[in-house]
Amino acid sequence: MPLTDTPAAPTAFTRDPLWWRSAVIYQVYVRSFADSDGDGTGDLRGVLSRLDYLADLGVDALWFNPWYPSPLADGGYDVADYRDIHPAFGTLADAEELIAEAAARGIRTIIDIVPNHVSSEHPWFREALAAGPGSSERERFWFHPGKGPNGDEMPTHWVSNFQGDTWTRTVNPDGTPGEWYLHLFTPEQPDLNWNHPEVRAEHEDILRFWFDRGVAGVRIDSAGLLIKDPELGEVPESVAPGQHPTEDRDEVHEVYRSWRRIADSYDGTRVLVGEVWVPDASRFAAYLRPDEMHTAFNFDFMSRPWQADELRASIDLMLAAHAPVGAPSTWVLSNHDVTRPVTRYGRHDSSFAFAKKRFGTPSDLALGGRRARAAALLTAALPGSLYLYQGDELGLPEVELPRAVLEDPMHFRSGGVDPGRDGCRVPLPWRGTTAPFGFGPDVATPWLPQPAEWAALTVQAQQADPSSMLWLYRQALRLRKREAALGDGPMSWIDAGADVLGFRRGDDLVSITNFGGAPIALPEHESILLASAPLEAGLLPSDATAWLRIAPAPRHP
Repeated sequence: MPLTDTPAAPTAFTRDPLWWRSAVIYQVYVRSFADSDGDGTGDLRGVLSRLDYLADLGVDALWFNPWYPSPLADGGYDVADYRDIHPAFGTLADAEELIAEAAARGIRTIIDIVPNHVSSEHPWFREALAAGPGSSERERFWFHPGKGPNGDEMPTHWVSNFQGDTWTRTVNPDGTPGEWYLHLFTPEQPDLNWNHPEVRAEHEDILRFWFDRGVAGVRIDSAGLLIKDPELGEVPESVAPGQHPTEDRDEVHEVYRSWRRIADSYDGTRVLVGEVWVPDASRFAAYLRPDEMHTAFNFDFMSRPWQADELRASIDLMLAAHAPVGAPSTWVLSNHDVTRPVTRYGRHDSSFAFAKKRFGTPSDLALGGRRARAAALLTAALPGSLYLYQGDELGLPEVELPRAVLEDPMHFRSGGVDPGRDGCRVPLPWRGTTAPFGFGPDVATPWLPQPAEWAALTVQAQQADPSSMLWLYRQALRLRKREAALGDGPMSWIDAGADVLGFRRGDDLVSITNFGGAPIALPEHESILLASAPLEAGLLPSDATAWLRIAPAPRHP
C-alpha cells in the first residue's frame, strides 16, 4: 500500500484508554530494521516502507530505540539532542510522518528516553567542560575533585554497568589534570545531576515535545539510576532498601510522579514504561503505583532457563509483585541487549546473564528453535502486555560476529572477553537468497554482516509457510486479539503433571507447555486453537505449547 499524500491525524489514542494493559509492542532497532537509501544503515523511511508488514503481523505499538542525534558510542543511548533525529535515520519530518502513518494503521508509537545521562557531545556537557570547576554549567552533572594529595584518585570506586571505572578525569585549559566526572556507563555518557532543577525541567519539556507530536508513550532507560547519593558514599557490603548510592533511591519516585502528571494532561493514555532492574519485588512494584509508571519491563522471566519450575516461579513472582498496585505485567523473551531465544534456549545453560556471555558458547539451534516457538505461545498467553523484539518473529539466531566488526562498548570494556550485544542487532533479512536480503538496495553493505544461512529465514521465505516462525507469530497475535480471555485479565494454574506448565485463561481457553523429554496427553478439550509443533499420535511433543479450547466450567447459581 503506498503512503498517503497527507498523513492521517493520530486519533487512535482515544479509542481505548486501557490499550497498554494488553498491547503487543514491537521493538524497532532502527539501525537494523530497513535501509531506504542504500547507506547500509536502517532509517525511518525504511520503517515507513514496512508499516504494512507490521500491521499484518498484528502489533499494537512500536517502541523505537533512541533515534536522536548521537555519536553512537553506545548504540544511540548517548543522546546529543532530544529534539531532532539522527541524520543517518532521517529527519524530524520523517518521524512525524511515521508517527501519523503508523497511527492511521492503528499502531501507536513509543520512544526511548535516556534520562540518566547524555552524550559527551551534548551542548550542556561541552559547556560544562569549557566553563571549568565551580561553574553553574558543571552543576548539571557530577563533577568532583579527586581524592589524594593531587586529586589523582577517583572520588568513589563505583563499578560501571559496562564494567570498569565510573569516573573520568578532565583536563584543564592549561593542560593540567582537572576534576573528575561520573559516568555509570561509558565515558562518552556523563551522568546528569537530577538534584538540579534545570535537569528536571529539561526532561519535562522533552516529554511535552514528543507528546505534542503524537507519541503514545515513552520507554525510560535505566529508570532506577537517576538519583545519586550526594555524599558519594561507597557501596556497602549490605545495602538497605533505597540506600544504594546509585540505584533505586527513594527520591527517584518524585521524578516519575512529575512525568505521570504530564502524561495524564494529554488526551488519551500516554504511557510511561520503565526499564527497572530491581531484584526486590516490592521495590519494583513501587515504580508502578497509580501516580507513577504504567508498566515496567519484566527482566526476571527473560533471564530464567527453559525449565517449568523456573518459569512458573517467575510468573508467580511477577504477578504477585504487580497485584498490590493493580498494574499488568509485561512479558518479553529478548531485546536489543539480550541473546536471541533461538540461540539461548539451545544452550546447556539456557538462562541469561550479561556476566556469562562468552565467545564460542555452543548452541543446538534446532532445539532452541523448538523451544523458542513454544516460548512464543507461552508468553503470548500470559496476562498483561507482550513485547516482541524485531527478528524474533522470524526465528533469527544470535550471530557470532568477527571481532573486527564489533562496535558494542560492552565488548571492549570487558577486555574482549564478552562478545557484546551486536550479535542480536544484525540487520533484518526481508527477501532474496543473498545479502543484504532486502534490508536495503542490493548494492548496499549492511553496517553489520548477515549470515548466508539467513536466506531461509527471510520474510519472503516464511510468509506463506505454515510451519514457519513468522506464520506462528501471526496466528498467535491474531488469536490474542480475537480471544477476549487473552491479554490483561486473570489466569489460574491447572495441574498438568511434572515438567508441564498449564493455565486457564477465562472460561474456555487453556495453554499447555511440555518441558519434559517425552510427549504428553493433552487435557480434555474441544479443539486445538494453535500449537507450536505438530502433535505426535495425538500427544503434545517435548518443548511445545498448545492453546486449547475447552468446555466452559458450569456456573452455579
